[in-house]
Amino acid sequence: MAPFTRLVRFLAKNGKVYYGDAILPPGVSDIAKITHARVIQGDIFGNYREVRLLLAPLAKEDIKTVRCLGLNYEQHAKETNMPKPKYPVLFYKPATAITGPTDPIPVPLPAQEAPGLDYECELVAVIGREARDVSTADALDHVLGYAVGNDVSHREWQLRRGGGQWALGKGFNGWAPFGPGITSSRLLRDPQRLDIYTKLNGQTVQASSTADMIFGVAETIAFLSQGTTLVPGDVIFTGTPKGVGAGRKPPLWLKDGDVVEVGLDGVGSITNKVEFVKSTAKL
Repeated sequence: MAPFTRLVRFLAKNGKVYYGDAILPPGVSDIAKITHARVIQGDIFGNYREVRLLLAPLAKEDIKTVRCLGLNYEQHAKETNMPKPKYPVLFYKPATAITGPTDPIPVPLPAQEAPGLDYECELVAVIGREARDVSTADALDHVLGYAVGNDVSHREWQLRRGGGQWALGKGFNGWAPFGPGITSSRLLRDPQRLDIYTKLNGQTVQASSTADMIFGVAETIAFLSQGTTLVPGDVIFTGTPKGVGAGRKPPLWLKDGDVVEVGLDGVGSITNKVEFVKSTAKL
């Protein structure tokens, strides 16, 4: 792929889907405010296109794995009354969980059976160069760039109905929206100095910094690459800060119609509406 500053995947006014480099007004870093992009893939004649709709920054066929970390912010570990992990807590989401920056969050009927639907703002790192047995010092050289994502979770399915595995309560279709684009690692050189937040229906419910990570991005990539090859297109959700619904008294669970915005310095924000799926049973 050609060099870029802020990679986006978008539906243009002509009805075609392109990869492009976001064109933003002077002084603006929020990719969600894009109106035009320079095409870098999808049209060999390039030029510029007007953006009608931002899509997930990577097409599903370009995503290799979706790795996620749990309990990776110190204050979040404290609010859950769980011990600070000695090693990164890893789980996976299926690629079908990936959606775009404005797509709805569909909640299937099984996830409507009990309360527990939760939000988690997260820095998302995308691998751009193959990495195996890399050192912490060299790990960031393998990063394509960064996005922000929402690790949508259902605590009942994650902790009680999942058989001890977290993935079931975090892997429903559409439960990993991310975007609004991918800011190049050449532009964001230090991922550990970024403010990150969640707003629920316009009210701030998470506000922290990636400096609170237990395992920083470089340390995470180095750890995950030991004996395992990370390849271009691997997506890594790096954990959430304090303020999740499960950590509040009383708990704050997402409801049908709620609007969730998550944002990250230097990247921008994504906004997704919770939509409870209606019964599809046929008589």
